[in-house]
Amino acid sequence: MQSDMNNNKMERMNDEFRDREKVAIDLQKNNSPLINSYQIYHNYIRPYMELDGKTPAKKCGIEVRGDNKWSTLIQNTSKVSRNST
Repeated sequence: MQSDMNNNKMERMNDEFRDREKVAIDLQKNNSPLINSYQIYHNYIRPYMELDGKTPAKKCGIEVRGDNKWSTLIQNTSKVSRNST
């Protein structure tokens, strides 16, 4: 195990990936709010250099206005929820 030719570091890294993958799969199966929030963040809040500093939503013509985009998205969602019931 102490020779120059072993793959201990790679095996440890692979184990870490597998452990994280298990958690992510469990979150997806349970329709976790964490996964949904992560998707919302990346699509509506986080700007991308590749998109000239725009979010994917803004690039598609969907603009979230306001200083606090999280708050705006939550308020808009609750309005839609109330109107659909």
